[in-house]
Amino acid sequence: MALIRTFVALVLLSAVVVLCLFIGFTWEVFSLKSKAVVTDAVVVLAGGKGRIEEGIRLYRAGGGSALYLIGLDPSVRKRDLVKEQPGEQIFLENMSSNTLQNALYARDLLVRRNVRSLQLITSRYHMLRARLIFRNVLPKDIAIYPHPVDSRNFKEEWWRYSGSFRLLFIEFYKYYLYRLFFLVASEDLRPGSMVTE
Repeated sequence: MALIRTFVALVLLSAVVVLCLFIGFTWEVFSLKSKAVVTDAVVVLAGGKGRIEEGIRLYRAGGGSALYLIGLDPSVRKRDLVKEQPGEQIFLENMSSNTLQNALYARDLLVRRNVRSLQLITSRYHMLRARLIFRNVLPKDIAIYPHPVDSRNFKEEWWRYSGSFRLLFIEFYKYYLYRLFFLVASEDLRPGSMVTE
């Protein structure tokens, strides 16, 4: 009987811990704000609605010296996304297929061009995980400023919408998995990159 009570107590304690972590994660997701800064680069993680459009808008508004579109489908060409104007520096990366690969391939591009600061653009629900991964993969002297994009499929009143709750909980789960991953990850995990200019 004592063993059962101990087990139940551990389960309840674990549930409380997970709930507290989830509440903290949710608060941070919705507290993220963009800063009015000018950086060496605007880095967009492709894959979500509105991300690329916001990246192009921010870049052309003077938010960064160069624009990097990361994680594009290999069939996509620059002319499919943007009409490049004289003097613009827009780079496409089309080899990565998940957020960790996005960061690893982006690192090759950014380090090669001596980038020291960037604005990171992705969907709001994805930003904490993306920022965590980029912070652990990029050199520590590169400043990262989050620039979250709000989308119609992710509501601020997430508890009322099953799709929003699912997105939030999946990101919470993946975020903490990556925190554990980076505790034990090898620092030399780094594939080559493919750059389209």
